[in-house]
Amino acid sequence: MSRIGKLPVHLPAGVTVEVLDGNVVKVKGPLGTLSQKVDSDITVAVEGTEVKLSRPTDAPRHRSLHGLYRALIHNMVVGVSEGFTIQQELVGVGYRVEAQGQMLIFSLGYSHDIQLLLPEEIKAEAAAVKKGQNPVLVLKSCDKQLVGQVAAKIRSFRKPEPYKGKGIKFVGEQLRRKAGKSASAK
Repeated sequence: MSRIGKLPVHLPAGVTVEVLDGNVVKVKGPLGTLSQKVDSDITVAVEGTEVKLSRPTDAPRHRSLHGLYRALIHNMVVGVSEGFTIQQELVGVGYRVEAQGQMLIFSLGYSHDIQLLLPEEIKAEAAAVKKGQNPVLVLKSCDKQLVGQVAAKIRSFRKPEPYKGKGIKFVGEQLRRKAGKSASAK
């Protein structure tokens, strides 16, 4: 049995799960509604306050799908009940971010500003910057896949470089730093 797949998904108060036609799992909660199509070989059963998944055989394909769909359903349940938050820090002189509704405007040292329109499911806020601190962008959503994809897209605008560490990094991320040039002894 898959160690992940055999674990039941516990449903907190206020979260409901339905299995619709075509093996589509729909999860409703206080923060929103998410749905995921599950492979037809995997059986999804809602039993009281738990969701259990089972597979027909021990074939490698069924074993991998078993754990995958259990993890996806678990992420949906956590998303609609608690939500997911990603914080990104802009490290560099003059690097700024401004949130205007669903539009983010970045000033990252290029000759132009970068504008990004966020999907409706994501809420963004630029934390107030105190003197001597780097700007922080906070992304919140109930969809873990979507918020992670948007955070990766934002990071790709200016990846952290290994010498000074300038760029967009996740809060708490440890960067691999390199030593700069050293004067040779003559």
